[in-house]
Amino acid sequence: MDDAHSTILKAAETYMRVRQNDVHIPISYGYAMRLAHSYPEADRDIVAAAIILHDIGWYSIDEDDIFKKGFQTENYLYSDVRYLHESEGVRLSAPLLTELGYSADFIQRVGTIIDGHDTRREAHSLEDKIVRDADKLWRFTVTGVSIASTWFKLVPSGYCRRLVTEVIPYLHLPESVAMAEADLADTRATLCCDVI
Repeated sequence: MDDAHSTILKAAETYMRVRQNDVHIPISYGYAMRLAHSYPEADRDIVAAAIILHDIGWYSIDEDDIFKKGFQTENYLYSDVRYLHESEGVRLSAPLLTELGYSADFIQRVGTIIDGHDTRREAHSLEDKIVRDADKLWRFTVTGVSIASTWFKLVPSGYCRRLVTEVIPYLHLPESVAMAEADLADTRATLCCDVI
C-alpha cells in the first residue's frame, strides 16, 4: 500500500470498527488498485481515498439498525440508513482529509464518490466506477461471502446465487465482471456451494 494511502487508512481506523469494515475496506482497496491499474487515466489517489473512506459513515449508525434496516428489509438498497451512511461518510471524511493536508477540490471529489455509492445507479466519473465496483467485488471472495451472508441471514450458497442476480448486473467495468465471475467460481468451490 502506498504511504499516502496507508496514512488515510490509519486515520480512518476508528471509523472501521463496525460492520467488519476493517476487513471489507482493505480487500476493497486491493480491488480498487487492480482496477485503477487497468485504467491509468484514473486518479489513483482519489480512488484510494474514496474506497478507504466510502463506508466510514456506518460508524454513526446504531449497529442493530445497520443490519435490520440496511440489509434485512425487502428494499434494503434504498433504506434510510443506506442514505445516512453515505451522507455521514461525506461528513466524516472531510475533516479527516483536511487534517491530512488534502485540498478542498480533492475532498469534494472524494465526497462526490462517497455520496451515493450504494444508492445511486449511475457513476459520475471513471474513479467513481472503480470505487463502486471495488466496493462490490470483495463480496465475491470467501471472506466476503462468509461475512455478507450473515448480514442477509443467508447460507453461503444462497448468497452466491444472489451475487449473480443482484450484484454482477450492476458492475460498471468489464474487468470487474471478469474478476467477480472468477472469484465467485473459486469461492463456490471452496465453500462447497454445490453441496450445501
